[in-house]
Formats: sequence, C-alpha cells, structure tokens
Amino acid sequence: MITELAAFIKTWGWELGFQKIGITDIQLGEHERWLLDWLAAGFHGEMGYMARHGVKRSRPAELVPNTVRVIAARMDYQPPATAEPWGVLHRPDLGYISRYALGRDYHKVLRNRLQRLAERIAIAIGPFGYRVFVDSAPVLEKALAEKASLGWIGKHSNVLDRQAGSWFFLGEIYVDLPLPVDEPAHAHCGRCVACLEICPTRAIVAPYQVDARRCISYHTIELQGAIPLEFRRAMGNRIYGCDDCQLVCPWNRFARPTVEADFRTRHGLDAPDLLALFRWDETEFLQRTEGSAIRRIGHERWLRNIAVALGNAPRSPDVTAALRARLTHPSALVQEHVQWALTGRG
Repeated sequence: MITELAAFIKTWGWELGFQKIGITDIQLGEHERWLLDWLAAGFHGEMGYMARHGVKRSRPAELVPNTVRVIAARMDYQPPATAEPWGVLHRPDLGYISRYALGRDYHKVLRNRLQRLAERIAIAIGPFGYRVFVDSAPVLEKALAEKASLGWIGKHSNVLDRQAGSWFFLGEIYVDLPLPVDEPAHAHCGRCVACLEICPTRAIVAPYQVDARRCISYHTIELQGAIPLEFRRAMGNRIYGCDDCQLVCPWNRFARPTVEADFRTRHGLDAPDLLALFRWDETEFLQRTEGSAIRRIGHERWLRNIAVALGNAPRSPDVTAALRARLTHPSALVQEHVQWALTGRG
C-alpha cells in the first residue's frame, strides 16, 4: 500500500505541473556540518535568518514534529520567448533581471500546487500530518532535493539535473508517512569550473562554496543597506539577481522552457529600458510588480540598484538628467548611490 501510494504521489505531482517528485528520509548530518561551517565562515552575510533557527534547518523533525519523510518537488521556470540573456547583459542601456523573477512569484504558485498535492493524498488515505514549504522556513531544500533524486548540488550551489539543467524551483512537503525513499542523485560536474570563472564578483570562492557577501544576487535582493563600493562596477546592469553561473553551465543546454503561464515574462522585464524603470514612482513600482518576487525589495532598493546600473552605463545627457532628478529623493540610501553614479564610480 505505502509503495503504491508513493507511485501515486509522483503521478499526481506530474498532473499538478511538477516536472519531478522525489521522496527522501530526514537524515541530513553531512549537510548539517556543511551548513554550520558555512555559517561559521560568515558567508551568510546579513541573512541572519540562516542562523536564527539553529539546526532546525537540518533536522526536519525538530521543525515539524513527527516528520519522517520529505516529498520534494521540482518545477521548471525558464520563461519562453524571452530576450537572449547575454544580449541584455551586454546592453548597458537595459536592465538585467534574474530569469526566475520575470513572471509571477514562485512562492505562491508552488505553495498552491503542493497544498493541492497534500490534499489529494488525504483524499486517498485520510488525514495525515504534513506541512508545505516553498523557500519560506528553515529548510535545507537543496540538500533534500539532492537526497530525493531531483538533482545534485553543483559547484555554484544550485541544484542540477542532466535532463533539465538548473532552471527550476523547489518545494517540499514534510510528512509523517513512512514512504519508500528514492536514491540520492550523483554529481556530474566533473572537472568543469565554468561557474567559478564566470562569476563577476568571484562569489563562488571554491567549488560548492558561495560567499553571499560577494554575490550580486545577495547585494541586489537581500542586502538592506548600501552596496559595497568594491562590487558596484562588477554589477554592470544587473538590477535584480544574477544568472551568470547558470547561463554558462553546460547542463543548461538541456533545460526546457516552462509550460506554466504564470512564469511567462510580464511587463517586458526580460529586456527593460533602465531609464524607464528609474522613472517609476513608488505607485507604479507597486503596480508593475504586483504578484512578482521583485516587489519584496521595495521601491527604495529598486532605485538603489538601478542607480548603480546607470552609473555603469556610458554617460549621456539623458542618463545624467535622470540621475540628477533623483538627487533630492527622500531616501539617503538612494541619494548616496545616485551621487556615486554621477561623480564617484570609484
């Protein structure tokens, strides 16, 4: 019965739009040691939430009592028919936004589907203990994905699959059901170090080791304050996240565009004009990012990021005028980055 249920769960997951479902136990000892070493090195920067819950992140049963298995799910997100990423990155008048954020906020999409999957299980077997997670709690989702055979953790720290690359989201259901587990995925990076070599800020300090304090995604999304001077030039026109390590990965040749309508590009953000974005007031920012992961950084940090990108763009009367118009912005954070863009760029 329990073996048949596991097979049904994978079928139901596919019907709900997931490309793969895997099941794992909750033994994460090796990954816990890695997490503690990573935190001890300070690589999490200002992301205090990474350490706040102690080892609950690596011990699922301490986060959700009675958990014995984790159902891990993968959903492709690479949007179809978008502007070619490298082409955008080489156009300083455009802004680059990480491909994962071009459509609807993935938290909402995956959480809804996983909840429906859990409810489908309950219809089949009756009430059971579970909790759904989508990047919303202390969960070692990459480690769980690897153990559940969804892919292996690559040298850039993203999960990779030989048939799907790395352009996919992850989600989990913690359950109290003793389901049969899948074989863990095995690494296939070999001697490739393309991701280490391409990183604009050398944030991948060693294979499988990312120092968030050097990462453009961290600076443009997680960091609350000023972006360190030493990384502003390397940011180029990346205004929300960075995909370079994924773009250069050979395994992403096999990635397929998503079939999810929710992940299709909105508002032309795959190749947006920087000056147009910089003119958005807060109301327009909130309107244009409704239902998007981008909204989480707020209008102030949005302007901060774009100011840096404009500072890295060739100087023109339009760029200078746009920056000067923001010199009187009420935010000291915005003012400082605008001033750097106009005069410093050191």
